Amino acid sequence: MAKIESRLYGDFDQILADLHDAVHTSISASLEGRSDLTVEDCRCAVRIYERYSALGGNRLTLNITLLQKKNQIYLIAVTAGGSSAMFFKVNTFGEESFLKTIQDVVQKYGV
Repeated sequence: MAKIESRLYGDFDQILADLHDAVHTSISASLEGRSDLTVEDCRCAVRIYERYSALGGNRLTLNITLLQKKNQIYLIAVTAGGSSAMFFKVNTFGEESFLKTIQDVVQKYGV
């Protein structure tokens, strides 16, 4: 598992679109699931992406949650998969690499 937690600044919809575009710079990435929820002054968008990891010979997931309350926007991005070990995770390189696809967006809208 690899994870990013960050506070972002900007337009919620634009950040979400930029995150989506960034993930798709990985040629095998696909959007597998999505959910959007608005409750009073809170918005939440969840996106689940998957891609093939040539290094691990398996598939990885990237789960992105974007939460907005008034003018505060928070991002949680978590990757999973990518290890073929039975008891202990030996290699998280693929997960970290998948997470790096959104790093520029996080820096663009971060503090």
